[in-house]
Amino acid sequence: MRNIGRHGMEDIGQLIALDEHLNHQIVDTMATVHTSEHSWTEKIWTALVKKDGSLAIDFGLGRYHNRGVMDGWAAVSRGTQQWTVRASRELRDDPMLTEVGPLAYAIETPFEQLRFTLAANNEQPIAYDIQFNSLYPPFFEDRHRQREPDGFRVGSDVIRYHQFGAPSGWVEIEGERIEIVPEEWCQVRDHSWGIRLDVGAHNPDIKPTTDFGGASFGKDRFLLVWSPFLLTGPDGEQVAYHIYHMAKKGRVFYSSGYRNLPDGTQEKISRVRPELRYDDKTRRLLGGKLHFDMLQGESRTLEIEALGPSGVHLGPGLYLGYEGRKHGMWKGPLEVEGDYVANTLDVETLRRIHQLRDCPIRVTEGAMTGHGIMETIIHGADEELGLTEAASIM
Repeated sequence: MRNIGRHGMEDIGQLIALDEHLNHQIVDTMATVHTSEHSWTEKIWTALVKKDGSLAIDFGLGRYHNRGVMDGWAAVSRGTQQWTVRASRELRDDPMLTEVGPLAYAIETPFEQLRFTLAANNEQPIAYDIQFNSLYPPFFEDRHRQREPDGFRVGSDVIRYHQFGAPSGWVEIEGERIEIVPEEWCQVRDHSWGIRLDVGAHNPDIKPTTDFGGASFGKDRFLLVWSPFLLTGPDGEQVAYHIYHMAKKGRVFYSSGYRNLPDGTQEKISRVRPELRYDDKTRRLLGGKLHFDMLQGESRTLEIEALGPSGVHLGPGLYLGYEGRKHGMWKGPLEVEGDYVANTLDVETLRRIHQLRDCPIRVTEGAMTGHGIMETIIHGADEELGLTEAASIM
């Protein structure tokens, strides 16, 4: 539907199809968000990993309302290989259109059934059609509100919910179609919106930030652990965990963690104590333990096992920047591109695609076992972990 022009002298946003519905949240039209901040973002993401660690798939879609951009990416990881397709387009009149180039996201039944597709394309020999079928209710993380290091501008003010599901469908790699059997895979997805870090190129007349791809990123010791996982007990009882934990020079500056139950109850983790191991050369997660001090007083320890070399690196999806590109950059009416990485363990390649990846993990807590993903950044030297400054990569 085309935009309907404004009438009268007041500065009121244009009418679009969504304005016919009873969903308004601010005193303006649906063509307007509550801030003109250029980093305002609404983002959809999902990752699914085969439980034996042999394959991994990612999908991301971002709407940058105040930049006039929608972009997305899709990737498949098999062993040390990764194929990535990226697409960017200008925003159109219909905000319900969640497609960009060969990428599409569809809400079939809210919070129950969603669809993520990558059509066959000329950029890379991958395609998929994946339906997300809810296993668990969605759960919020703590609001991520973070000021810039100088204490002035709020660089992040985001809310996010995540959800576990069972995937079905297929993935195609170089002409080989692989059926996705729900019991063999683990899938998690999230939806976030707000003012987001690391959107667009740095403005040269603004003081550089030291976070997430800024000029000074990683010069200090930095740790990030982001991980959702779902456990099942011998009697079929289930529990899901989620943590997002960041520290700089050993000092925690953001930490959100919950033990989530099927009835919607959230049990807060008051302190996360990672005891994880990493390879110095590649900074890849090797495994270890997570210790959780719960708000109600008890402590829990979970064993983490990293599974195989597969796991999508997020750099080619533009996280932390990639070869001069950033999320939300204007690329014109439509741009579709992609690339292939033959060996994600090669150190020089890792300097380009970054260490951040959706690593498949197996998790054990007592008699309960399960799977999930873990994203980590471990930057700088750490004598206790045997990590050297010379080997540090972003």
